[in-house]
Amino acid sequence: MAISEVTVKNAELLAIDQINAAGGVLGKQIVPVVEDGQSDWPTFAEKSQKLISVDKVAVVFGGWTSASRKAMLPVYESNKALLFYPVQYEGLEASPYIYYMGATTNQQIVPALDYLKAQGKTKLFLVGSDYVFPKTANKEIKAYAKANGIDIVGEEYTPLGATEYGTIINKITAAKPTAVFNTLNGDSNVAFFKQMRSAGVTPQQLPVLSVSVAEQEVQGIGADVVAGDLVSWNYYQTTNTPESVAFVKAYQAKYGADKVVDDPMEAAFTGVHLWALAVAKAGTTAVEAVKAAMAGLTYQAPEGLVTVDGENHHITKTARIGLISPSGQINEVANSGGPIKPDPFLKTYPWAVGLS
Repeated sequence: MAISEVTVKNAELLAIDQINAAGGVLGKQIVPVVEDGQSDWPTFAEKSQKLISVDKVAVVFGGWTSASRKAMLPVYESNKALLFYPVQYEGLEASPYIYYMGATTNQQIVPALDYLKAQGKTKLFLVGSDYVFPKTANKEIKAYAKANGIDIVGEEYTPLGATEYGTIINKITAAKPTAVFNTLNGDSNVAFFKQMRSAGVTPQQLPVLSVSVAEQEVQGIGADVVAGDLVSWNYYQTTNTPESVAFVKAYQAKYGADKVVDDPMEAAFTGVHLWALAVAKAGTTAVEAVKAAMAGLTYQAPEGLVTVDGENHHITKTARIGLISPSGQINEVANSGGPIKPDPFLKTYPWAVGLS
């Protein structure tokens, strides 16, 4: 998962630098303690316990896969400690001690399906990594499809880190879908897309819409390989806000002019700033006081204005469908027109009854 996780850590360190340069929190400088989850879910839980018990940190920012978050959740709940999780995920969860900075289902997956439906893509093939996020996401996609006249013509999973996709690509071409919905995570995407192209399958013939491929992953795969394919996120480096321009400039000044930023990095960066704002409002880093201050808090993030939902600990987010360009940047082709209120349990969708 290093292709994705390292840059999230870097974005969090940038936010800490900015907050410290502005005077820190409560007159004190933030001192980061960095641990490596090593793409191993039990290690994420063990490192979390160390950060809480040994390092006595005020808050933790991190995790990528839903498996890592599920492993960490009981640690934070039992210790009554705070975790800010930066990545879009499958929904159907809320914790009193986790703040979800990435999109939940109705802010990413549902808008992606709405877009494909509007484009006339009524036969979908589902490809995902074999763990909780893709399997839950695809359960939701199948419920949406049933209610919206969409056929699921195939569903395949491979282990994280898998590199052999020839058999699955043969199944895809035989099923004749009009689009592929991709929930592969990490560097499996490199193998999948390269082998799709080797098999002669182009985005023009068969578009792939991904929900875990952002600018960092595009660099890892090769822009020439994925140009023309689709993604669904809430932020791109090309998102046109003054805060986004400043974020990109600051990140490249710290890490290199050739570096790119993406949605999980922006969400991680936003999470650190929201926590600092809540601490300033609360006048303390005490967890319960910070939680009280977080409710309804707003922040002008690079993605736009976000608001914290005090009940489910998610934030409002604008959905954005993007087209990968040959340069490796992602250009927005559709959006939700404004921030979407988080609905992690899909309570407002009749087709989702029974999913949670």
